[in-house]
Amino acid sequence: MTRPDPEVLATGLDAPWSIAFHEGIPLVSERDSAHILELNAGGNIREIGTIEGAGGRGEGGLLGIAVQDGYLYTYFTGDGGNRIERREVTGEPGSLALGEAETILDSIPAGPVHNGGRIAFGPDGMLYATTGDAGNRDSAQDRDSLSGKILRMTPDGTAPEDNPFPGTLVYSYGHRNPQGIAWDSNGVLYASEFGQNTWDELNVIEAGGNYGWPEVEGIGGEEGFTDPMQQWTPGEASPSGIAVAEGSLYIANLRGERLREVPLDNLGASTEQLAGEYGRLRDVVNAPDGSVWILTNNTDGRGRPGQDDDRILRLETD
Repeated sequence: MTRPDPEVLATGLDAPWSIAFHEGIPLVSERDSAHILELNAGGNIREIGTIEGAGGRGEGGLLGIAVQDGYLYTYFTGDGGNRIERREVTGEPGSLALGEAETILDSIPAGPVHNGGRIAFGPDGMLYATTGDAGNRDSAQDRDSLSGKILRMTPDGTAPEDNPFPGTLVYSYGHRNPQGIAWDSNGVLYASEFGQNTWDELNVIEAGGNYGWPEVEGIGGEEGFTDPMQQWTPGEASPSGIAVAEGSLYIANLRGERLREVPLDNLGASTEQLAGEYGRLRDVVNAPDGSVWILTNNTDGRGRPGQDDDRILRLETD
């Protein structure tokens, strides 16, 4: 079945990185400007605040956002490393504002590349964050380091008692630069990961799992490491945000400039949509109406911006 073309909901964004919904209202982060934007039903964009201290250098800046219980959580690069903060969202649609910042977690290693940056609340109510190796490959295997990991924490940043390594936030390790996390209806956690020069990955994440980097890239079949469900060359993938909808996993690809759909009942298969039509795709999220929204990323310094870039697209999934 051929799906209709996506609907363009908004244009003119500057290096957007993540979308989240506050009481049904779309919020967008811009990496370099550090702006949080509010989008209304007419596609009009309004700045509701700037994340002070976020520095847009290299792949760093204002990255992932998530919303829980009236608070906006932000992951960003600043002095001293990557950090997670939260702010209360106040006001009504069309006049939203952000309250004072509260630090949830700081001193996550940062670099000009490989900052990870995706945050999301799981079905268990815990906050998960993906962190890259920040250019220090060996740190991904060091469980005392916060880099090269998927972290799991309470909403106020403490380590849950049932984390796999007591007293730490580390949920899984051996990651190079994961930038997408999503759960299916059974609570299974999936993550996308940038490889180096050989293989990008789609992983099923298990508590305490070691996903191999830098010892293994892609499917290695080596004892002690968890292999990905799928792998792709970076030129056809470079996967960032992911979402689960209507029995499939959707993966936004940057260099690959396509949306990849993976059926949950066959994690080794995939089909492609939008290949080369909208350029680099940074994020894909579930919208309240059951569609998925896709964030293009052609103004981040590595793309070829078109007249309307960057854009938010809406795609029906049923």
